[in-house]
Amino acid sequence: MEVKTNTSGVEAGIRFGEWLVNRGLMPRSKLNEALREQRRSGGRLGEVLLNLEMLPHEDVTHALAEYLAIDCVRLDDLSNIDMNIARSIPENIAKRFCLVAIGESDGKTVVAMGDPLNVVAIDTVTLKLKRRIKAVISSVPQIQHAIEIIYHGSDVEEQRLRDLVEIEVDAEQSREDSLIEDITEADISGQVDAGDAPVIRFVNLLLSQAVKSRASDIHIEPREKSMTIRMRTDGVLREMVPPSRKMQAAVVTRIKILSEMDIAERRLPQDGRFKMKTSGRDIDVRISVIPTIYGEKVVMRILDKTAVNHDIDQLGFEPGLLEKFKAALAQPYGIIIVTGPTGSGKSTTLYSSLNYLNDSAKNITTVEDPVEYRLEGVNQIQIKPEINLNFAVCLRAILRQDPDIVLIGEIRDKETMEIAMKASLTGHLVLSTFHTNDAPSAISRLVYMGLEPYLLASTLNLVVAQRLVRKICERCKEPLKLSDKVLRRLKIDSAAVDDATFHHGKGCNACGQTGYYGRLPIFEFLIFDKDIRERIVAGASEAEIRAMARKKGYGGLLDSGVKKLLQGLTTAEEVLSVTFTEDM
Repeated sequence: MEVKTNTSGVEAGIRFGEWLVNRGLMPRSKLNEALREQRRSGGRLGEVLLNLEMLPHEDVTHALAEYLAIDCVRLDDLSNIDMNIARSIPENIAKRFCLVAIGESDGKTVVAMGDPLNVVAIDTVTLKLKRRIKAVISSVPQIQHAIEIIYHGSDVEEQRLRDLVEIEVDAEQSREDSLIEDITEADISGQVDAGDAPVIRFVNLLLSQAVKSRASDIHIEPREKSMTIRMRTDGVLREMVPPSRKMQAAVVTRIKILSEMDIAERRLPQDGRFKMKTSGRDIDVRISVIPTIYGEKVVMRILDKTAVNHDIDQLGFEPGLLEKFKAALAQPYGIIIVTGPTGSGKSTTLYSSLNYLNDSAKNITTVEDPVEYRLEGVNQIQIKPEINLNFAVCLRAILRQDPDIVLIGEIRDKETMEIAMKASLTGHLVLSTFHTNDAPSAISRLVYMGLEPYLLASTLNLVVAQRLVRKICERCKEPLKLSDKVLRRLKIDSAAVDDATFHHGKGCNACGQTGYYGRLPIFEFLIFDKDIRERIVAGASEAEIRAMARKKGYGGLLDSGVKKLLQGLTTAEEVLSVTFTEDM
């Protein structure tokens, strides 16, 4: 939060519009147009200028601050706001008058307002707080963003969870558990308590906090005498507020009821899913339950459609690689494989590819386990191993359905890959995922599975390896100097560092003191041109294929990560944590 104090006062006898023209902030013709609109629709001139998009929000805000001789406040960094003071103003008042309390100064409460001349707003806040206020001005979008964080941020949900757990703990009789409870009794009580309001509220708050924290997964793990709850945000697990001991069994049962699982079955793994609505968004939640020695462990995968952008241009490819990727997708037949570990963004890349290829002239069919996101205009099949509906069975049936493009969720065995190769040889474009360390190692793995090198050479068009690295939080980003040891590990020439600036995040409220906010992908391409195909048929080793790819200018994951590092998007620690250095 940056406060800019303005020393100039209102120029005597000059209206705001004339003052803008005199300062060269807008031409006379634009002012006349704005005045005509003001006479027609009413309202303040500043509002009219914003509605007509004649001036940006920031320019209008700074101009008004200087014209009125009041302080201008930027709310892009909320770490300096005292949340207790901010929440002393009810949310309905904050939204009605577009204002937030941000702190104290000289015995007054400092209130950032979109319209500091609104006497009704000032009187209402003064009466509510029962103290004098100091009005400052800020842009409306920044105030609206601050309102959302202050009243609906993840820390609000966490505090509600803590309050709920404390109430439940206080309600329990204090007794010492010297012996482990009988598991049958605990489970039976869990079924009975699962419908109680505190359990329902706890699960709802747990899911709400995870969504607002941008978590991808929630892990509920039983321990000998307690329970641990963790959520994965930007690929890293962090602990959440666990339920009281009395509620633990009931929380697991509640989740199983929501996902329509058998609550009486505690010996076998189960899968389920349900939908929830929070903050006006529809969220899909996928549930996996497995038995452990202390009870059932639950993992909830949160699939927020609005948080994932399936636009191929927004994936994070460098312009040159994006052009090559689109060229590979434009091929009428062949296989494109995206490889990487679980949680590396492979599905997002493939869904974005399907969105790019999707039109009414093509028949696109997918075989997935599970179907994560529904795509309009795409035929999506969920495999069901319990009835022998696996990838191979589905693929054989799909090839009789006149497909143009086929997506295989994952290549798990030789049979699936053989059918995929037959599909590509008969004029189909096949997209799939694989689990290998980098792009060249995918060839070694496929050969190891028993597939002929000459068939791989004639069917594979492109292998893309990818990882996700955490993105530096823009609100607390600051320069950083890297040591020579780290530069050597990154293979960065120290002579090239003179013109480069490295960054890291120091931690703020917006990123939960982690220094990171969001993730971005890094890629390695292996394009199967004539030379690469000939080397594969000749039985070249993985190292030879990798060396040839480097010679052709296709860098590895480390090279891609270093480019993101030099652009100031991520940190050296992140790049080194997900990439493999060939010459250690």
